[in-house]
Amino acid sequence: MAVWCTRGGPISAEPRINDRIRVPEVRLVGPSGEQVGIVPLAKALELATEYDLDLVEVAATARPPVCKLMDYGKFKYESAMKAREARKNQAHTVIKEMKLRPKIDPHDYDTKKGHVVRFLKQGDKVKITIMFRGREQSRPELGFRLLQRLADDVQDLGFVESNPKQDGRNMIMVLGPHKKKTEAMAEAREAQAARKAGRQPDSVADEPAEEPAGEPAEA
Repeated sequence: MAVWCTRGGPISAEPRINDRIRVPEVRLVGPSGEQVGIVPLAKALELATEYDLDLVEVAATARPPVCKLMDYGKFKYESAMKAREARKNQAHTVIKEMKLRPKIDPHDYDTKKGHVVRFLKQGDKVKITIMFRGREQSRPELGFRLLQRLADDVQDLGFVESNPKQDGRNMIMVLGPHKKKTEAMAEAREAQAARKAGRQPDSVADEPAEEPAGEPAEA
């Protein structure tokens, strides 16, 4: 990404390498991290050519600047892969929502509870909304008892992060998972890998042996 200045166009965020380094001397670090010391720039470039590596400025504000001998192309590739893996494993907080009626049918309740269980296992928060209609609005205790029941039923997987509260015609409660999102993602990947491994025979010994040909059995 480039940073724009008021005049002269963009300034590259990339470090200076090789002949783009414009100082008389540098503090040189070798390929394995060893301290070479302060050397003239020409000597540092000569060593870079000798090792078939790049001279990379890693601390431009130091006096003199610190430069390291490295394979810059390989360094950029590995840095990009690490950043990609970090983004892949990054956990995003997700809030799912489940809506219920105060006088919900037992079968419907079990179905809704199953969804809540699945969300909590995935490491997501769940917003539970009880919707009141008509005369039901005069019986808020029905919604409160239902929310309490649901919280008790899933207490092994989640906890009440936000207590039930009235919001117009609705009553809302938020459940938070005991398990972190990153843990849930890791377990899901392990389970997927285990399922794939289970579908493959461990060895040829697992395959059914071919019976030797013999005389037909007597009737």
